Amino acid sequence: MSWAALPGQPTWVLLRGMSRESGHWGRFPQALGRFLQTAQPGSGMRMLDLPGMGERRGDTSPTRVSAIVEECRAQLAAAGVRGPVYLVGMSLGAMVATDWIAHHPAEVAGGVLINASVRPFSERFRMVRPMSYVTLMLLSLSRFSARPREARVLRLTTRLVEREAVLDHWVALARERPLGVRNSFRQLYAAWRYRASRTRPGAPILLLCSKGDTLVDWRCSQAMSRAWGAPLRLHTQAGHDLPLDDPEWVAGAITDWLAERQRHGLDSGFG
Repeated sequence: MSWAALPGQPTWVLLRGMSRESGHWGRFPQALGRFLQTAQPGSGMRMLDLPGMGERRGDTSPTRVSAIVEECRAQLAAAGVRGPVYLVGMSLGAMVATDWIAHHPAEVAGGVLINASVRPFSERFRMVRPMSYVTLMLLSLSRFSARPREARVLRLTTRLVEREAVLDHWVALARERPLGVRNSFRQLYAAWRYRASRTRPGAPILLLCSKGDTLVDWRCSQAMSRAWGAPLRLHTQAGHDLPLDDPEWVAGAITDWLAERQRHGLDSGFG
């Protein structure tokens, strides 16, 4: 689900997490699109698959987050996306968004980081979620057939969604665009070695996290919020896959953030 922005309007770029692709967003892109029709009419949306995943499964995934950023920027350029972008990144996608903002702040209007776990902010809580990305990746690559494997991933990452309604779609994705072991391990290595700066990012940031997340400790987002002076919204019930569990809540939190910036004269998030 993608559409072009009107001239002078931003494009919202959605970046998924470890061993997942744009097809795993569920109803979130539609929910965000409905909210933006009122909050930011004329804006566009584009869902990017990280290298090695989804429609780009034939590519080799870089082992550095900064290199993933450059490939994503190249995707946007090839698609003719011009002007400012908003980045919505979940998990590994949040690392990509963080690094994108750090190195190319002039092209980013704002970033929404969902259930992020980024060093150095995650170091205090690493032992609380010792397997996190490893657990998810091993489940994704297990020898179970597609349906029981994807059902386990859903149980690990969600708490509110009607899982059976999602499972058929995920199984179809797994069969149509299967994960590669090599690229999944390269993604894991890129995530493991990534380290963000404690310096406040050069674009406005909104942090969203789930207290029911069993993969990433929500206090990582809290630590990032304190260090960067960025607003934090906490969902008290959802799991790691917050956009899948409660897409309307996430879309509403984003548009509330935009409205708050408008009230303070910050031009809908620009600058």
